Amino acid sequence: MIFLCRCVLMIHYIKRLSFVIFAVFLSFSGTVQVTAQAIATAQKPKVVELSRAEYADQLAGFWLGSCIANWTGLVTEMDKIGDTPEYKTGRFYTREDWGKPDQPNIWSDKPSDLSPTIDFVIRGKDQTWGADDDTDIEYMYQHLLATNKTTRLTAEQIRQGWLKHIRSQEENFLWVSNERAFRLMEAGVLPPKTSDPNRNSEFEMIDAQLTTEIFGFFAPTRPDIVAQLASLPIRTTARKDAAWISEFYVRMYALAPLYDSKKSLKEHLIWSAEQASVALPEGSYSRAMYGFVKKLYDSGVTWEAARDAVHQRYQVDRADGYDMSQKPGNGCFAAGINFAASLVSLFYGEGDFKKTIQIGTLAGWDSDNPTATWGGLLGFIYGQQKIEEIFDEPLSNRYQIHRTRQNFPQAFDDFGSMAKVGLEIVDRVVVEELGGKVTQENWLIPTD
Repeated sequence: MIFLCRCVLMIHYIKRLSFVIFAVFLSFSGTVQVTAQAIATAQKPKVVELSRAEYADQLAGFWLGSCIANWTGLVTEMDKIGDTPEYKTGRFYTREDWGKPDQPNIWSDKPSDLSPTIDFVIRGKDQTWGADDDTDIEYMYQHLLATNKTTRLTAEQIRQGWLKHIRSQEENFLWVSNERAFRLMEAGVLPPKTSDPNRNSEFEMIDAQLTTEIFGFFAPTRPDIVAQLASLPIRTTARKDAAWISEFYVRMYALAPLYDSKKSLKEHLIWSAEQASVALPEGSYSRAMYGFVKKLYDSGVTWEAARDAVHQRYQVDRADGYDMSQKPGNGCFAAGINFAASLVSLFYGEGDFKKTIQIGTLAGWDSDNPTATWGGLLGFIYGQQKIEEIFDEPLSNRYQIHRTRQNFPQAFDDFGSMAKVGLEIVDRVVVEELGGKVTQENWLIPTD
């Protein structure tokens, strides 16, 4: 066996040597100029190998991290939106407010019923995480991909999924653009027309930025393919900057599997944010926001100073073409201002799970949205086991999807089972979309 392997290696070496000699000969003869790039092109593309077992723990970590961050962010949701003639919410929170009493939001004169203080909301091993709009639409999209055995949902599949799993006559946990798109689907309109500004004037407020991030994990390491798979789900409820922001998030999620645990997570996040920013066109306010917040972070000012600068520049001065402050609640639901806030918590959190969620919770506006996005991303990178170690206790694995949605095979699910469904989707995407291979233990994914 050893002799055979040596023979195979020797033949392989001779073939490669012969090719190089031939290339050099042609070059000197003046017939062809063979470059290193041409030789590299003739070789097989690079392949990334990912463990399916490790990925399962990471997907479970995504769901756990999303839930922790979502429910923690809900404590301060709409507490601080910037003073307007209609709402006086006072100064924004700072790090000194962590652990202090929560203040009422714009709809209430009482603090949150989730927690009397601004602190992490967690569920112990024998408790249950409730679904919310920051996780339940992603659950639905995963279910639709799995049951339809597809990598790309059609407009009709999306419409039928929304109509089946979202309540119509009672509290349906949809707001603004998501709610308007749902009503259009009820009237027979198909995506992407459901986000058409002529039909849905709210296309930039509570939209796909909180409902589609999970698509990034279905095509690991390949943001170019993810942008295609998520395009229609994103444009079911978002257009223009809101859609570009949503694509920024899914691209960052797709790059998460490339993180090397032996290297700096802070540097990986900065690198992946820069890579994902190609989704933000030059001249758009979302692109300007990205550059503005990154520059503030690089300058060394505190996250509070960066957040206050975001408020001044975009809500008060309405710079870079951003003009959402005339919307109800000072535009506190808008994709733009919450994107800028999310970048503050991303950069200043520097990959620390607790710190990132704390900043996101204290930053203001629709605080559960950015926290859920980064809680999910960091939860994936750390994995379920590590997240439990961070909180130094066993945490709930149980998820009540029927708290907010309906007509799934079960009212309660668990993160392990949800991760398994995700693995099956990735199996299909790796083969059908990425041209890779699936073994019992690994995925082999071409990088281009």
